[in-house]
Amino acid sequence: MTGSATLNRDILRLAVPALGALVAEPLFLIVDSAMIGHLGAAPLAGLAIAGAVLQTIVGLMVFLAYSTTPAVARRFGGGEPGRAVSAGIDGMWLAVGIGAILALAGSFATPGLVALFGAAPEVAEQAVIYLGISVWGLPAMLVVFAATGLLRGMQDTVTPLWIAGIGFAANALLNWLLIYGLGWGIAGSAFGTVLAQWGMVAAYVVVIGRLARTHSASVRPQGAGVRSSALSGGWMLLRTLSLRAALLGTVGVASVLGTDELAGWQVAFTMFSTAAFALDALAIAAQALVGKGLGAGDTGQVQRVLTRTVAWGAWFGVIVGGLIAALSGVIGLVFTGDPALAALIQPALLVLAVAQPIAGIVFVLDGVLIGAGDAKYLAIAGALNLVPYVPALVVVGVLHPTDAPGLAWLAAAFFGVYMVARLLTLGWRVRGQAWMTATV
Repeated sequence: MTGSATLNRDILRLAVPALGALVAEPLFLIVDSAMIGHLGAAPLAGLAIAGAVLQTIVGLMVFLAYSTTPAVARRFGGGEPGRAVSAGIDGMWLAVGIGAILALAGSFATPGLVALFGAAPEVAEQAVIYLGISVWGLPAMLVVFAATGLLRGMQDTVTPLWIAGIGFAANALLNWLLIYGLGWGIAGSAFGTVLAQWGMVAAYVVVIGRLARTHSASVRPQGAGVRSSALSGGWMLLRTLSLRAALLGTVGVASVLGTDELAGWQVAFTMFSTAAFALDALAIAAQALVGKGLGAGDTGQVQRVLTRTVAWGAWFGVIVGGLIAALSGVIGLVFTGDPALAALIQPALLVLAVAQPIAGIVFVLDGVLIGAGDAKYLAIAGALNLVPYVPALVVVGVLHPTDAPGLAWLAAAFFGVYMVARLLTLGWRVRGQAWMTATV
């Protein structure tokens, strides 16, 4: 088998199971929504509020996976599997600590957080019930992030797929039993999800415990390792904050343009996020392979991984962009059933379609630099990307274009300014080899 074919096989071996695990994650919320939806409008609206809070917290904490993967992969690639597993376990201990703090703080802050949304009393009551229980699953969710990062660094994306799939099935069964069988309502959904999350932690502990015994790795927290994970994670947190700021700013401007424009942006962004699942799977493969190659000192292989995954990302973007363009007149109807709103959304979808190759390259480059442990640069680049984008958003907000042109201009700002800024800052970094010397 040629080196090119072997690299293609390795990318697919890591990316395909990673895609399955990524898709399993949002299914938790989908199951909750479907089951709670049958309880009435107030519980479903309460879930929307609680879900928004939980997703924001969890989205900010995803750095636990992204900082653990390169640390483990480097040591694994360097022929030190014991140190690799120990580094991942340190990341898990960090997750336990952060999760415990968030759970305690969240339990006290739940009423205040829900009150910020200004919901009706019956909706707020349901949101407080769900969020107050769900915060105790936060430590489990964060440990799962870190454990997933550990296994990815060890070049294993199949085990996380199995655990995510079993966790999803357990979540659905427990929710059905507690919501309907025991009549616990929205509280049953929250309890079921928390139990499923801690069950996934138990599965990871068993798997990683075996790895630790196999490679004689310490399962106790190492001060230096936890501090290293925290430092890398801190930079990744800053990078994630810049992404969230861009997304929230875009939603803010969309809401200023009007209700229809905000609804249209939700549809366009949903399509963007859906395509991102597959691209994230490719980026995860890049993370694992780049980290392993750098640990082995094989910069030639790392360069080949960079070239190949960028090409795959670009071509996937072309394919997805073509599909979105071809279906742009139908997508709005599927989401809304309103021909007028579908017509308003279509120009924005065409902008999204044109930008997909750029998005494909951006996601892959992000994964490559994460795999290299280049967290500090990613944090700095994240701030730089906002420099051209914030003025672009201000211009759209001030000019206040409405209807289809307004939504198209907003899409052009996000995909044509922000995503291009990300392409430039990430592309500039990988031109040389400074990113290959980052330490993790």
